[in-house]
Amino acid sequence: MKGAPESAGPDRDHYSYEHYAHRETAEGFDELRFGGPIGRYLLEWQADVLAAALAPLPGRRIVDVGTGTGRAAVGLARGGAAIVGLDYSAEMIRVARARAADAGVHVAYGLADAHRLPLADRSVDAAVSLRLLMHALDWRQCVAELCRVARWRVVIDFPALASVAAIESGARRVARRFGRRTEAYRVIAERDAAAALAQHGFHVAAVRRQFVLPIALHKAVGRANATRAVEGTLAAVGLLRLFGSPVTVVAER
Repeated sequence: MKGAPESAGPDRDHYSYEHYAHRETAEGFDELRFGGPIGRYLLEWQADVLAAALAPLPGRRIVDVGTGTGRAAVGLARGGAAIVGLDYSAEMIRVARARAADAGVHVAYGLADAHRLPLADRSVDAAVSLRLLMHALDWRQCVAELCRVARWRVVIDFPALASVAAIESGARRVARRFGRRTEAYRVIAERDAAAALAQHGFHVAAVRRQFVLPIALHKAVGRANATRAVEGTLAAVGLLRLFGSPVTVVAER
């Protein structure tokens, strides 16, 4: 569910309404985001963070909001969780269903939007939403919905305001104003995310930050060992804590 809901408002020109609805976007998504050694490293890191945040997985009821092509959902299902995967894009869900079938796991995929989830209050143990808030029309409303449906924990991520992602975000927003077709994503201050969660009865239980340097730079180098070494050094001198992005926040009720 990288897109905005029909009920969210009149801004039908917001890029998140249409970008992920295209078949070519859905079919090329995984190679673009997770191809190559750095892409695989990103997936391994994400899987480790989710497994730690939601353990023990067997028997957990989890909704993955903005499931996209379903990589996180499939990983959680492999771990024994009962997963619902929701996305606004029918094309992304089509790819996600094929991925689950190939993996031999069951994920209950469905079409929905992050601003108005078709789930009852506290009907799942945990709600996960990755790479969504940066694109959603109203990220605070999305957080409200995640908190509403989750009994125990919420896991979200976002590019940090205090990071180099803020520069790229600003540049993309300017480019969008001049007619360029681009994902003009937002950055979010960690304190604002914590406040949005607290408003709905959740407190931050853990925070993980991934990179100091831009992901695009790591992908250009294309060596996971080099990424680990450089980012490890930056973390050791305290830069990851100050400027790390994206930020993954684990919150609990």
